[in-house]
Amino acid sequence: MAAPPQLRGLLLAVNALLRKRRYHTALAVIKGFRNGAVYGAKIRAPHALVMTFLFRSGSLREKLRAILKATYTHSSNLACFVFTYKGLCALQSHLQGETHPVHSFLAGFIGGLLVFRENNNINSQINMYLLSRVLFALCRLGVEKGYIPEPKWDPFPLFTALVWGLVLWLFEYHRPTLQPSLQSSMTYLYEDSNVWHDISDFLIYNKSRPSE
Repeated sequence: MAAPPQLRGLLLAVNALLRKRRYHTALAVIKGFRNGAVYGAKIRAPHALVMTFLFRSGSLREKLRAILKATYTHSSNLACFVFTYKGLCALQSHLQGETHPVHSFLAGFIGGLLVFRENNNINSQINMYLLSRVLFALCRLGVEKGYIPEPKWDPFPLFTALVWGLVLWLFEYHRPTLQPSLQSSMTYLYEDSNVWHDISDFLIYNKSRPSE
């Protein structure tokens, strides 16, 4: 069925507006907000679904509420950050008449402070995810710029050994220092595997089900 003439006219007007270069910067900020919301939901929803049903106790309603809350928090935070970052970058470029590398740092710094400042599970996971990649990138940049000598051998095996050695040491002897979700995952892997009663909780279930 064809769209009503009023709707077709509105769509034509909107599309004409979107094609105007004079509004491109402002519209890019708005689309950044949209993309942040969509990407945040796509990333968080499946992760929250798996982690909630794997490790969280409670009724189905409580689990679904936790999944929706985590997804909303991740999605809204990422949307607000992208909006803030792109807006601040555009503002700095407009005020100075050109773009400088420091604009990205300042916009990201202010956006991170405004949006991700609350110390909660979602923000902690996002920041730790970014931290690992930032450290890797800075090491590569140091090698690229000549500040760090290029290794004559692949350092990845040593890096891997240190990471796994440290995380298991922390789990066994300083567990509260690890993030709760990581504690849950490692408890499932390394402690729950020490306990069973029969074939049901040895192979089929992680823990025996309560008797009816």
